[in-house]
This record gives sequence, C-alpha cells and structure tokens, in this order.
Amino acid sequence: MDYQHYLDEINALNDYIRLGIALGLIIISLVFAKYAIIRPWWRFVTSTDVDWDDHLHRPLANRTYALILGVGSQLTIRWIMGLSSTTYETSEPLFAAFYVILSASILSVSIKHLIPVLMDQFSAQGSVTVSGSNSIIVFFLRTVVWFAGLYFALNQLGIELLGILASLAVFSLIIGLAVQQTLGNIVNSFLLAIDRPFEVGDRIEVEGTWGSVVSVGILSTKVLDRDERLVVIPNNTLVQSKVTNHARGGGDGVARRISIVLDIGVDYREDIDHVKYTLLQLAKECPYVIERPEPRILLHELADFAKIFRVYTWVEDYSDEYVARDWLLRNIDERFGNENINIPFPTSVELSDSVYEQAEVTKQRSAKRKMVQERRKLDESRINARAEIEDISEKLKDVDLSKKDRSQLEERQRELNTILSQFDRDGD
Repeated sequence: MDYQHYLDEINALNDYIRLGIALGLIIISLVFAKYAIIRPWWRFVTSTDVDWDDHLHRPLANRTYALILGVGSQLTIRWIMGLSSTTYETSEPLFAAFYVILSASILSVSIKHLIPVLMDQFSAQGSVTVSGSNSIIVFFLRTVVWFAGLYFALNQLGIELLGILASLAVFSLIIGLAVQQTLGNIVNSFLLAIDRPFEVGDRIEVEGTWGSVVSVGILSTKVLDRDERLVVIPNNTLVQSKVTNHARGGGDGVARRISIVLDIGVDYREDIDHVKYTLLQLAKECPYVIERPEPRILLHELADFAKIFRVYTWVEDYSDEYVARDWLLRNIDERFGNENINIPFPTSVELSDSVYEQAEVTKQRSAKRKMVQERRKLDESRINARAEIEDISEKLKDVDLSKKDRSQLEERQRELNTILSQFDRDGD
C-alpha cells in the first residue's frame, strides 16, 4: 500500500515536475542501455574472428537508443496527458508508424550485413560462383522490406499507399516512355552487376573498341583506349554486344597478370632440347615475367620449313605486355646468334653442314642434360602441388575453421589450381 501511496503522490505533482521526472528516467534508461548492454555487446563482437558483427553493432546500437527514446516519449505523453486526452489519441498512430519504420530499418540493416556472409558461406564449397550477385540480392530484399515498412506505417496514419501509387501510374507511364533509353541503361546496369563480365581495371573489347575499364556507371561504362581516349559505351550496347575480356582487373582498378604467347621457328637441324633450354632461360631472365606460373616452352608444330616452339610466360601487370614482348623478342634474336641457333626464312641458298661445328654439338648435349633436369623439377612441382591441394581440401572440411584461415586456404588452392592447369595445358 505504501507503494501505491507513493505513486499517488507522484501523480499529484505538477505537470512540469512529472515531465522532468520522465526525462530523467529516459536519460537513466539510455545510460543503462549504453553501459549494461551496448558496451558489453561491443566487447563481445570485437572478440570474435568475423567482421560482420562489428559492422552491425553500431547501426543496431543507434536503433536501440531510438527505441528507448520512442517508448519513453510515448509513456511520458500517456502519463502526463492521460489516456483520454486528444494529444495522446493523436500521437498513438505516429508512434505506431515510428515503430514500424524502426523495425523495417533494423531488418534492412541486418540484411545488408548478413546476406553477403550467408551467400559466401553457401558458395564457399562450390567451384563456380556468380560474381556481383550479392549486392543485387541485398538491394532487392532491402527494397521489399522498406516498401512493406512504408506501407504498414502509412496504414497506421490512415494513408493508403497503393492508392497513391495507382494515381501516379498514368504519369509514370508517360515519363517511362519519354526516358525509355535511360531506363534501359539503368536496368542493364543491374544485369551487368549480376553477371559481371568485367570489372574496373579489366581490358575489354566491344565492337572494335579496345581499352581498360575505368568506371562502370548506372547509365554507361567508360573505357580508356590505347590512345588514351575516353570512350563512353551505353550499358544497352554492352548487354547486346559481344564483350571480350582480355585481362581481369580484380575490381580495384589495378591491372592484373596476363599471359604472353610467342611462336618461335628454328631450323629443322636444331636440337629440340637446346632450343627449349635457351628459350626457357631467356623467359626466366626477363624482368617482366613472373615466377608463378612458371614459364613453359613447348614444341608446338612441325611446319613446312621450321620447328615452331611456343613460349608461354606471364607478366604481373598487363600494361607491361608490349614491353615484355619487345624484351623477349630482342633477346631471343641476340641469344640465338650467340648459341648458333638458326631462325629460318624464305631463301634459295642451300646451307651446308659446315655451319654446324663440334662446339655447337657440345652446347646441344649440355642443353639436353639441363632440359632433363628441368623436366624432373616440373614433375616434382606437379606432384607437390597436387598433394598440397588434397591437404587443403581436407582442412577446408573443418567446420570450425576461421573465416580468415579459410580465405587464405582457398586463395592458396586457387593458385595451385592455376599452376596445375598450366601444367596440364603444357604437358611435358
């Protein structure tokens, strides 16, 4: 009864005093939420290995404060004004709409941070993924959530959203016909985001235009061609045309590696191992060629007048393709002269056997022995790569593996698969 007595005394106080008490309680609730809920929650999420809960913490914390302010304001009005007052009856629909919008906001921000994580987990074990699909799925789900939230919030206020949209349908149709091409570009930009045939930094070819992608916009894609001219290609054209992607860029605008393939013809009287070892050493000496995947030299064709050797190399930055090709061709010509390796050309002069001296035969034998050693190293690398891939596959089956470790293992697995595919393509 003492409890009820105190309540009656508080209710009998002046409205301004009760308002001060209510504001004090709201401030106490905010402080309690901050130190008893928000901060312990923050310490917990920062102690985990994943990142999505760190990003989700602040938006949800802010919405928690908003919920406390909303509930506190509603209870304050109900306490001071009374349940039968006009102010209370007018404010109730507003608070109901506020709670609906707040709920939609919480669900929307949760979708923003959780869906990409779920999609990555879903596709982690697969060998094929669709790049760029996460952002479209998130956008679609958040749009649905916000549309439903606005619909129910306006219903609380006595406003029919569908009726408003219906009244705007004819006007929207007229506007749509007027900007048909623009809308088509916008829609096709989403299709490009889903399929992602190229990214910023890639070198593409579209209808004779060849250049590097510098930006992908909602209406057009901008490409910088070889002459440093900026070419603007409408997204409609990209969707309807054949797009050749000559080099992937990775989405950060930084050029990535590209293969350089050279066909070199030599005289039929040249020793195969001598030529292969000479070309292999040159490829390894080239300052633009990377170590992984390793350069490979293959006897590609027995043509009418020459043995054709194919040189496979990779450069780190595809902007260095032409200088690397120049370096290789210049040094191949010089080294072949030093090694007495003849490059055939159309001629009516018959070469005598005196060209091939005993010193050259010695070089051929030495190169043959070294090439055998290179083959052994290649076989060992192939076996080790396959064994490491099997070991990584077993580790990836561990459900307790952290996201960081899983990402590192998958990256290493992709590198090894690239090396193996190079081995399989090149053969012995």
